[in-house]
Order: sequence, then structure tokens, then C-alpha cells
Amino acid sequence: MIVLGVDPGTLITGYGVLEGRGGKFRILECDAIRNENTLSMPLRLERIFERLTTVIEKYHPDEFAIETAFYGKNAQSALKLGHARGAAMLAAVMRELPTTEYSPREVKKAIVGSGAASKEQVQYMVKTLLHMKTTPRFYDTTDALGVAICHLHRRATEHGKFKDWKAFVKANPKRVVSKSKP
Repeated sequence: MIVLGVDPGTLITGYGVLEGRGGKFRILECDAIRNENTLSMPLRLERIFERLTTVIEKYHPDEFAIETAFYGKNAQSALKLGHARGAAMLAAVMRELPTTEYSPREVKKAIVGSGAASKEQVQYMVKTLLHMKTTPRFYDTTDALGVAICHLHRRATEHGKFKDWKAFVKANPKRVVSKSKP
């Protein structure tokens, strides 16, 4: 199964295309769509839509997964995030891709094991799980890959492969990274 994972934002939208087979993942592409803050909102949204459409046409993912809006203290930021999510989801819907949304806590729990994990912890685990040699420039890129991993885990669980996270860990002990004590 090929999944396009997206971490939306109007200035930086991260995306990652993963192929998942037999519990193993392969990165097909990952990057960030960067917009200048001087660019108008409609043009930012157009760039997000067009770039994701190009990625969809190139890789023909089976499904699309996106992080839900996180509402902090700033309503204006949440509104802008909603615009970016809409542009990204429209690219998927226009290509008739099944679309699933995951909360930031859900993604963090799937990747790190804790819904309160930091961006650095998510980045470390994504790099480890995907055997990445270099670190992507933006957390948005590793967050998007995390969304795709979360989705692939969920699909495996839904299809009866693993009933829960504990069952996955038991079946994949070499894929779980633990901190060694000095």
C-alpha cells in the first residue's frame, strides 16, 4: 500500500510518500512545500494544492492521511491551518483518494508511544523506523512521514495483523528502539 502523509501549514506543508509492505516501510519521496510569508494566502493554497496534486499523479498513492488541526491559543493560526488542510484534502479528494485524519496526539503515540512526545522525539523515531541517513530540514517533513506511518499501522491493525501496539511490538522487537543505559 502506498500512503501520502501530510502535515499541513500555510508557510510549510510537509509531505511523505511511503510504501508499506509486510510491516516494512520504504520512502518514495518526502519534502516540504515552502511558502514565503509575503505570498498572499490564495497563492499559498494554490502552491500546496498543485504540489500535492503533482505528487499524487507521480506516485498514485492508495490512500491519503493528514494531521488534524491543533487549536492552541491563537484562533487566527487555527483558521490558517484549516485553509492549508482544505487545499491538501482537496488535492486528495479530486483524485478520489480515501482520506483519513489523525490528531497530533494519535500520531505521536503511534510513532513514539506517547501522545505528549516532542517534535524532536518524533523526528528521531521516524528517522530510526525508516532507516533515514539524513535528517530532513523541517520537522514538518518528519511529521508528515509520521502521519503516513501512523496510517499504515492503523491499516495493519484494522486488517487483523496486530490487535494493538503491544502486539506490534511483540511481533517486531527489532523495530522498537530503546535507549541504552550508559
